[in-house]
Amino acid sequence: MKIFLLGMMGSGKTTLGEQLATQLGYAFVDLDAYIVQREGRSIADIFEQQGQERFRELERQALEAVVREYEHAVISAGGGAPCFFDNMDFINQYGESIFLDVPASELAKRLLASNLQVRPLLAGKTEDELREFLDNMLEHRRSFYEQARHKVKGAAITSEQLSSLL
Repeated sequence: MKIFLLGMMGSGKTTLGEQLATQLGYAFVDLDAYIVQREGRSIADIFEQQGQERFRELERQALEAVVREYEHAVISAGGGAPCFFDNMDFINQYGESIFLDVPASELAKRLLASNLQVRPLLAGKTEDELREFLDNMLEHRRSFYEQARHKVKGAAITSEQLSSLL
């Protein structure tokens, strides 16, 4: 079985994914890290050198490769992954999907505590710009995220909550 964790950047996909994979005895795959390893350069470099469109193509190729490569895995999909091509249909076809619905105010708090420069879509934003950006992005992406088979809402989601859905 493959379990896809979906949601905005800062929603906890990687942290919760690692915990859930350990609980289940599954492999853990962070799709962005997988792309970085395959491409030999950072996501920021891909965006800068080839643009978002090329990144989204690489992201889809990585999604397909991970599905072929792993029989049992928890996969942390990039925040935008469900929103391009037919990725949401693909994800639901090949596994269980869980939307981590974390409030934008909590996302902003978490992201401000991290290094925004490593996230191409956030680099250089002030706190106010970040909150507005996250509100707008979440509004745009919500229709894709809502197609997930399972949804968990809140600022303090646990891996136990996720495992209880499966």
